[in-house]
Amino acid sequence: MIENSEVLLQVTDLHKRFGDREILKGIDLSVHKGEVIAILGPSGCGKSTFLRCLNGLEPIQQGSILFEGFELNSPSTSWICIRQKIGMVFQSYDLFPNMNVIDNILLGPLKVQKRNKDEVMKEADELLNRVGLLDRKQAFPRQLSGGQKQRIAIVRALCMNPDIMLFDEVTASLDPEMVREVLEVIQDLAKQGMTMILVTHELNFARRVADQIVFMDQGKIIETAEPEQFFNAPQTERAKQFLTVFDF
Repeated sequence: MIENSEVLLQVTDLHKRFGDREILKGIDLSVHKGEVIAILGPSGCGKSTFLRCLNGLEPIQQGSILFEGFELNSPSTSWICIRQKIGMVFQSYDLFPNMNVIDNILLGPLKVQKRNKDEVMKEADELLNRVGLLDRKQAFPRQLSGGQKQRIAIVRALCMNPDIMLFDEVTASLDPEMVREVLEVIQDLAKQGMTMILVTHELNFARRVADQIVFMDQGKIIETAEPEQFFNAPQTERAKQFLTVFDF
């Protein structure tokens, strides 16, 4: 945990149902400014659904999501405004195929935030340079590798200047050799103090980059611990069972 930092996101008793099926069964989580949370767990346990709830992509049926002191589970919440502060990157990239890289990046800041084009162009160039893709700014998505597309998706989200970033299995659809280049970008963000919540199956990466590990199963948080404690001495039998199938 980041000591002496403010709580940026506070989730209390969050429940999510699809029809009669309860997917999230009372999630409680605090995220401090500058903290990196890695959410681990078996497929189907509700990890991605939880992230989508935080970004308003899925409505919740019960509970509270406080972000920077504002209650998000409210009919008056402007998700267009909130999503500018809660950035999210998916495993599917979601780049517009008919736009080149720079136009994909500029769309949100110019159309939604109404920012100055020269200012945004400068920021976009700096971000592209940081992820090693400045020379690809005029390329179209079809001309990029999966790893390049994912780095562009991250730059696009960062160019909105969010206060927190959500990453939902961003390496899941990548070939193994492309995984590293994306994870390096996320690791650099962590070093720069970006608040992040990561859903990932890259356990070694989670161990290196996270301040806290959150382990989920069957729609609940089963265990929360610092990385070394979680991986070396998990407290629950379910976490121990989960870790036995991985080689560290």
